[in-house]
Amino acid sequence: MCANVIVAEDDAKQAELVRRYLEREGHAVTVVADGLSALEQARQGAPDLLVLDVMMPRADGLDVVRILRAEEREVAVLMLTARATEDDLLLGLDLGADDYMTKPYSPRELMARVRTLLRRTRSPRDAGREEGRVLRVGTLAVDPVRHEVAVDGVGVECTPGEFRLLAAMAAEPERVFTREQLLAELHGFDRYISSRTVDVHIMNLRKKIERAPRRPARLLTVFGVGYKLMDPLKGAPRASAR
Repeated sequence: MCANVIVAEDDAKQAELVRRYLEREGHAVTVVADGLSALEQARQGAPDLLVLDVMMPRADGLDVVRILRAEEREVAVLMLTARATEDDLLLGLDLGADDYMTKPYSPRELMARVRTLLRRTRSPRDAGREEGRVLRVGTLAVDPVRHEVAVDGVGVECTPGEFRLLAAMAAEPERVFTREQLLAELHGFDRYISSRTVDVHIMNLRKKIERAPRRPARLLTVFGVGYKLMDPLKGAPRASAR
């Protein structure tokens, strides 16, 4: 699967290493050394993937992700960072990054993450491959082909990670998904933050699709197991939702 990839990394040696591995797998690679150049390249072309360092001059990686998502650009983003704290990683996910790797990293693992990320972001989910099929759970509609979400007919903006979780759950309403199963939809985040990663996405989704996020009626917690998506008109035991 060949792709158009932008590598934004101000460390010349790291950038060259990543470029060589990507080109070895057949990808077309553009290397930039600062955040503003990454934005310019993402706007001018139609990249499939942005491999983005967090700490860069002229706009850091978090600002780049924030701007790209505000502009509703669909490019997949894999962030590279020396910041290994959980809060830093979760902030990147919250802003709309698709995956995160902490330095130092294995180039082979990086390529594996790239392959998985491209496979998932360039191919519609199996459940939505039928032309015109929209996943519906009550008045919630998820269109995997158009990458659109609506509640009561009103469009909802979701990050790529949020969309993948919602599409997975909408394909099987009322099924209880464990955090590990939902994490698999997010293709390979660092394991030690797995539980919090899913919880952050769920919290943000509730703000977008629930009338009362603190008392969810659609996206429910099943204590000791995980989460499930419900039609609120069918009702659910209030003790199971929080």
